[in-house]
Amino acid sequence: MKRYLITGGAGTIGSALTKKLLKDGNQVCVFDNSEDALFRLKQQLHEYENVRFFVGDVRDVTRLNMAMNGVDIVFHAAALKHVELSEYNVLEAISINVDGTKNIVTSCLNSPSVKKAIFTSSDKAVNPTSTMGTTKLMGEKIFTSSNNLVGNRDLHFSSVRFGNVLKSNGSVLKIFKEALENNKPYPITDIRMTRFFLTLEESINLCEYAALNSIGGEIFVRSMGAASILSLAKAFNKSEDIRYKEIGSKPGEKLYEELVTEIESMRTVFLDGHYIILPEDSTIEKKSLIDSLNNKYINQVKTNSPLDSRQETLDWVQLQNIISSS
Repeated sequence: MKRYLITGGAGTIGSALTKKLLKDGNQVCVFDNSEDALFRLKQQLHEYENVRFFVGDVRDVTRLNMAMNGVDIVFHAAALKHVELSEYNVLEAISINVDGTKNIVTSCLNSPSVKKAIFTSSDKAVNPTSTMGTTKLMGEKIFTSSNNLVGNRDLHFSSVRFGNVLKSNGSVLKIFKEALENNKPYPITDIRMTRFFLTLEESINLCEYAALNSIGGEIFVRSMGAASILSLAKAFNKSEDIRYKEIGSKPGEKLYEELVTEIESMRTVFLDGHYIILPEDSTIEKKSLIDSLNNKYINQVKTNSPLDSRQETLDWVQLQNIISSS
């Protein structure tokens, strides 16, 4: 049994991860700044005794230090994640997503018990055009470089990159559902817009895979399919004949997303259904870590090819299966 801390633990990803870890017999500290969300999650988890609920903000290092007492593994999922809101609230996005991530690292270094910390990032961190994506990129870099600060400790910092997690807070499927229930056209930002999609279960599996296999500095990306937003709407509607209205891209949005850049692909391996982006040697000063990464991945072939959502791979049946399992 391990003790976990999950920041943003009452959010979509955090609460699902909490439930999975508790089901597997672990102890979980749920850390979130929303009292109401924590209360509602507490009601759902009344049968478990090995869970604690911390009202706190990642901008408060003192509170983080308290929550991290005795913790083995940290999942850092707290963030401002909505692109449009982050564009309007840039300073708050920096404060929470960048400064808050720095505080997580500080608290991990302060805690003698923490062995691994996983940062939950986004495909929007790849060649970002938005404030949210830029702060997620900074979060990845903070976690990667923090492996230089651990000294001889058995402490490892790594990241995961998500695509669009269907049925998460703010998910396009919830928007489609509302349109359907109100007999309105499906709002489509741009019919050319494509995205990577994964289910909530797949995102939780990615987090657990990273925690199990992390050596330090890697970015773990689950192999996932891509499709256009229009194709997703048609699959949701179970018909090619749908009413939709193009509403235009929101500030900071891209027409397509990227999972792995061309430069990253030269140090990315594919293993167990995951793309594992290895850190650049120049960003890691710890020779023992470089040796460990090389020893594990030396015989794995590099992908040497970028991944972006213009390479649409999900057909009608696959999209409907993803929707039904979300």
